[in-house]
Amino acid sequence: MSSKEPKAESVPEESIKEKLHPTRANEHIKVKDAEKALISDVANDEQKFVDVEELIDMNTFEQLLDMDDEEDHEFSLSIVLNYFEQAEATFKDMDAAFKKQDLMELSRLGHFLKGSSAAIGLKKVKATCEKIQNIGNRQDDEGVTLESKEALERIEKLLPQVKDEYNEAEGYLKAFYNGETAPVDSR
Repeated sequence: MSSKEPKAESVPEESIKEKLHPTRANEHIKVKDAEKALISDVANDEQKFVDVEELIDMNTFEQLLDMDDEEDHEFSLSIVLNYFEQAEATFKDMDAAFKKQDLMELSRLGHFLKGSSAAIGLKKVKATCEKIQNIGNRQDDEGVTLESKEALERIEKLLPQVKDEYNEAEGYLKAFYNGETAPVDSR
């Protein structure tokens, strides 16, 4: 994770209960003057607060929700579940491409997951996938050409980062569809 991006904070079990007590289901929790949501981080077997506005582009996500019937979220849920499957498969393919040191394949996979992530509003995942795409093409943020070794070193750091960002987004979306949290009103 880059030093510019704040890391989601882990919260001890006792603190989680204290913060949940005054809230009701379907509410976000104000923490440190930022909109936070409590999610379960399945990968790390813990609960933590994430900054929803950094994680999800709510305008995009609300457009997806607008396609649902009024009674349920069946349509958007199917899109999100399909995304989860695609992302998991893409991460496996990225790991395999990294082992083969196949920068072009890493770039292609970064591009693919960037588009899928953007379609449902996953800002952090999209941004990191865009970095993987560009670095796979041996270009840094300023367009300077990278040596293959340096590109692989950078991607090696980005792969766990994008998976962590995905896990945060997955935790938020699963909580949303289970009725445990509501999207932030972006208007």
